[in-house]
Amino acid sequence: MQFRSLGNSDIEVSALGLGCWAIGGPYWHNGNANGWGKVDDNESISGIHKAIDNGVNFFDTADIYGCGHSEKILAKAIQGKRDQMIIATKFGITFDELDRSVTGECDEPEYIRKACEASLSRLDTDYIDLYQFHLGHSDNGEIVRKVLEDLVLEGKIRSYGWSTDSPERAKIFSEGPHCVSIQQKLNVIEGNLETLKICENNNLASINRGPLAMGILTGKFTSNTTFPSDDVRSGFMNLKKGVFAERLNNMDAISEILTSNGRTLAQGSLCWLWAKSECTIPIPGYKTVEQVIENTKAASFGPLTVDQLEEIEKLILFEQK
Repeated sequence: MQFRSLGNSDIEVSALGLGCWAIGGPYWHNGNANGWGKVDDNESISGIHKAIDNGVNFFDTADIYGCGHSEKILAKAIQGKRDQMIIATKFGITFDELDRSVTGECDEPEYIRKACEASLSRLDTDYIDLYQFHLGHSDNGEIVRKVLEDLVLEGKIRSYGWSTDSPERAKIFSEGPHCVSIQQKLNVIEGNLETLKICENNNLASINRGPLAMGILTGKFTSNTTFPSDDVRSGFMNLKKGVFAERLNNMDAISEILTSNGRTLAQGSLCWLWAKSECTIPIPGYKTVEQVIENTKAASFGPLTVDQLEEIEKLILFEQK
């Protein structure tokens, strides 16, 4: 496993992180699924242990994932190893932990402090390595940034970032002394290269959510694939027509390049991200140990070559959203 600096900080993280959204289990927003379906907590913990065994030290979660459940599972899994692990979590979406439902959004200073304390408790830790603002559309970036700077000075968090695809909002946070990252949707068939450029120009890590396009880049989906009602994808991912069908077609067009040299499609997609920029840190999610094993093995292949990047760019038009 290769390691990269977390932006301009002295925090060293594995070049591949582990996304912990799915292991939070089901939760709901206005009656619609926001999680990835049922999970086995023992399998989730085993997956984290396997990731650690394979060199991963960076784990990305959020208080809203499973309405607190993901943070609790992560805490159990790394018990006794906290000082060796880098934990990133997020705030901004309010929820009812008992009935696992989203209740709203908030970016007020008092709320941020309460959310931080709650995450510290669930994670069973005295500090958060990377605390990320989860509301990518907020117009209160400067106010939130000030609160996060105060939390750094108080020792509650070591650094902070913003989960946003907006280059303008990313620029606002980049001006903070302890801002080290922007989390953005980015993979070989979709994303925002302008936001990536903000990261590169300001020495910030680009933490890549959706590096496998919510499963499309695993090669396991067809136009007939459907999802259970407690899976967030059931509400919007129609693979027969529209934008998701187009992404499926783009995946088919470049699959031969991505799977060359013995890589699986998922591994090739992760290798594309490492080749695209030295600041990228993909965080594929998982529900099974097998998924963790496959994704972490991508590190043994390293980045795609320049020629392979150019081939891919000739075959598909990168979809910026």
